[in-house]
Amino acid sequence: MPLLVLQRLVSTIPVLLVVAVVVFLMLRVSGDPAAIIAGDTATSAQIEAVRQAFGFDRPIWEQFLAWIGQVLQGDLGESLFTGLPVTTLIAQRIEPTLMLALTTIVFSVLVAVPLGVLAAWRSGTWIDRAVMVFAVLGFSVPVFVLGYGFMYVFSIELRLLPVQGYTSPFEDFGAFAQGIILPTLTLSCIYVALIARITRASVLETLNEDYIRTARAKGQVERTVLFRHALRNAAVPIVTVIGLGVALLIGGVVVTESVFNIPGLGRLVVDAITRRDYPIIQGLILFFALIYVVLNLMIDLAYTMLDPRIRY
Repeated sequence: MPLLVLQRLVSTIPVLLVVAVVVFLMLRVSGDPAAIIAGDTATSAQIEAVRQAFGFDRPIWEQFLAWIGQVLQGDLGESLFTGLPVTTLIAQRIEPTLMLALTTIVFSVLVAVPLGVLAAWRSGTWIDRAVMVFAVLGFSVPVFVLGYGFMYVFSIELRLLPVQGYTSPFEDFGAFAQGIILPTLTLSCIYVALIARITRASVLETLNEDYIRTARAKGQVERTVLFRHALRNAAVPIVTVIGLGVALLIGGVVVTESVFNIPGLGRLVVDAITRRDYPIIQGLILFFALIYVVLNLMIDLAYTMLDPRIRY
């Protein structure tokens, strides 16, 4: 197992290197970075001053080595507008995003896995069709449409939940719980649809195996057959799609935080794009990519716990 962990860690290095190169080149391929940072109304002299100040007049390989050296030291640059380090801005905004992502993942797994198992167990019935219709709708309806719809029904019409805003759970847990419900429901729709659909397909395939018929022939209750035998042996594809769904989660957070006015990393991305604050954009893309790679590494290692045969 230690050797397997080491191999997986080494395999992430090329991925992170490619991500770093893409993030570095992102500003360069969009045009003259000095002109972009200086703004549309800047004169030639001002653009040249920005080029010298940021080192854009040096060869690109020197710029990359200098930038990657800063990144390896934990320095993602400074905001062009606030002057604060990007790492400081990420630290200030990470709590709302982390709380939203955590509640979304927990809620989605708790809802989607039983739904998928139920749909597989009742394959061909109205329950199965209802779950599949929900899965299709979950992928079809945009996140912002769901957000405004939930906001209109539960906040404006029924007046049960706050419209927007975020309260830290460490300050007022009750206010946090009320404020996080609608964003979680909005962001969970796509995630629940994805996990439920894959769970159904995986469990349905497992239910046709010989050991399932043997378990039923021994007189085990159906709930034990479904969750102890079928779901356990169908867990690898389900865990895989949970990991891949993190990409959807990252993209959905940007939209959801904008809709519900949550001061997290998603809002920080939108504000940085609006103001052309490229150090923040580069830093956040690199940060999100790192999170995605680490989560997939953890899921890859979880395969060995679910199916020891994968180790060899």
